[in-house]
Amino acid sequence: MIENVLNEIVSEYDEKGREEVEYAFSLAKESLEGKTRENRHPFIEHPLGVARIVAKDLALGPESVAALFLHEALRFNPELADSPKVKRFSAEITEMAWGLNKIAAIKPKETKLEADNYKHLILSYSKDPRVTLIKLADRLEVMRNIDLLPKSSQERKVMETMFLYIPIAHQLGLYNIKQELENIFFKFTEPEKYREITNKLAATEADRRKMITSFIEPLKSRIAAEGIKAVIKQRTKSAYSIWKKMQKQGVTFEGVKDLLAIRIIIDAPDDIWAEHDLCWKVYSIVTEEYKPDVNRLRDWITVPKENGYESLHTTVSDSSDHFVEVQIRTERMDRVAEKGNASHWSYKGIKEQGEVMNWLSGVRNILENGSTTSYNSFAGTLSDEVFVFTPDGTLRRFPKGATILDFAFGIHTNLGLRCSGALVDGKPASIKQLLKTGEVIEIKSSKNQKPSADWLNFVVTSKARNKIRLKLREEQLKVAAQGREMLERRLKNWKLTLEDEDIQILSKKYKLKNISDFFVAIEDGTIDVMEVKSFLASKEENNDAIKTDACASAQQSGNSSGARSGDDYIVIDEKLGSVSYQMAKCCNPIFGDEVFGFVSVKNGIRIHRMSCPNARRLIEEYPYRIQKVKWREDAKEGSFQTCIKVTAYDSSAFPALTECVAKFGGSVRSSSVEALTGRNAGMFNILIQVFVAGNSVLDKILSQMKKVRGVVTVRRTVNR
Repeated sequence: MIENVLNEIVSEYDEKGREEVEYAFSLAKESLEGKTRENRHPFIEHPLGVARIVAKDLALGPESVAALFLHEALRFNPELADSPKVKRFSAEITEMAWGLNKIAAIKPKETKLEADNYKHLILSYSKDPRVTLIKLADRLEVMRNIDLLPKSSQERKVMETMFLYIPIAHQLGLYNIKQELENIFFKFTEPEKYREITNKLAATEADRRKMITSFIEPLKSRIAAEGIKAVIKQRTKSAYSIWKKMQKQGVTFEGVKDLLAIRIIIDAPDDIWAEHDLCWKVYSIVTEEYKPDVNRLRDWITVPKENGYESLHTTVSDSSDHFVEVQIRTERMDRVAEKGNASHWSYKGIKEQGEVMNWLSGVRNILENGSTTSYNSFAGTLSDEVFVFTPDGTLRRFPKGATILDFAFGIHTNLGLRCSGALVDGKPASIKQLLKTGEVIEIKSSKNQKPSADWLNFVVTSKARNKIRLKLREEQLKVAAQGREMLERRLKNWKLTLEDEDIQILSKKYKLKNISDFFVAIEDGTIDVMEVKSFLASKEENNDAIKTDACASAQQSGNSSGARSGDDYIVIDEKLGSVSYQMAKCCNPIFGDEVFGFVSVKNGIRIHRMSCPNARRLIEEYPYRIQKVKWREDAKEGSFQTCIKVTAYDSSAFPALTECVAKFGGSVRSSSVEALTGRNAGMFNILIQVFVAGNSVLDKILSQMKKVRGVVTVRRTVNR
């Protein structure tokens, strides 16, 4: 019997093809010697059954059948790989065999949850597209003999088939295989419903055949009488499709209206308007002959679907209330629907996935055209991803170039932050090692491990990069806080005060980007605190030396109207005139604020708010440098810059916040958004620098911002 099946398989191959297949079969038979299936028949029956599907149903060549047998031989005896017996095969055949071996080793953990990843993994192992076709044939043979497996294995195979292999068969356009797999799934999962529907189909088969023949004959006659050339095809829905329709529509078997369907394919000239006219003419013939259900008319000719699908669909009934679905299209439309972008798998709702769809379309061409010359053009189109497993069998998908560290962050952020290495297929590996498809990764972690800036040089996933940056920033803020505390403690002992403008001068001197970097430099010793002490002491000496001269100079040039130049909004004490001033950056006063002047060393008078954080210290320690000032009446016509700090649950609140500014005549100068960490993780600080006419306008803006959805706090702050 085995020899008869083998002869049937090779009967249409040439002499070279037959020899190749027979030799591969002999290796498989030798390797499988003594192995049996659950019915105690020789296990070789399984690959023979698969080979028959590959050769007869899929019409693949002898290379595919030889690869199948070689796969079975190597799967149970991998040591054969280096033997002369295997090396005599072409690289084309051995690569297909190894691809099948890799797929056979996949053990899906949660098939339903990880179906998409597993489908991609199967396709990634199929560098030669014939590998996927052979695997589908393998699964079909298994499902045909599902009763031979233990119950636990039956359930697993059936679920794998539904979530992995049926979608692939659908995408490839292998509708016969898809329909058979669906019916086996249906029979296994809903045996009573399956028996009910198949029994009803069997009982009504003769009547259906008689009815559809009588239905088609009048149409054939009338279409021919109009001089239209057309082919009419007919079909009956499968048991599984009928069951799904019953569930979706909430009807009984008898209530499924489109149990029968015909497709009228018209031979039309290559002219779109002539095609449309002929389709509608045939539609008129159908609806004149039979009663149409107007609610079920679908006109995808006048307005084709987005994917290019063109056809007229309707459901009609005869005098005996028999319902038939009718599809009307031209040969061109049918060709596009079956082979083009609007193929059956697309318009039935299977999601397209870019390169995967292109790759599958290539497989379809191989099946329909019998071409073997373009196989290699599809190899590697899925090489932009890698698929690896956790120790418990969970499948994870990563972009090409991902490392062990990317994998660790993909599992959990804390595991990534503490990752010190890994075991890859049981062997030690560094965090920089690249992932390869099929590997089993076990992450090693250490409590003492901390992320470094170097990690950003070799991770590729956005999650890993973002989490590393957040942690580095968090660590920097901790160090900065330690540096600030240490410096303030030392300065207090020396009775010196460090102002914001001092930090800015020192940061510029040491070429630091921000205040945080300044305090980090203090903590790690890059900046010596004694240098800071010397800077502050020198500044105090200069202040004492200049204070008398500054005041005297101001009094000598007295001007009752005060200085006025450019944006001059301040009236200074009548005793002073022509004295330059600046708005203090530590509090950034605007029109309407209560203000005072403070005589500085180099920049004339600085205008501070009475609520300035430095006000009390300046007034108490330097009373002789305080000047009374007030706003000019016409200053309310000016534009003043200030900063608003908003804490919100969602950074998307920003557009609504800027609308609040514009509503009251303000304008946005700049903005920034910072994600919070620690206990406030998930929240954001939004800083908005604005121009406003004064504090009365600012108060209205702040009040309006507090009403924005997701906003937690709103307050005026200092420009940073």
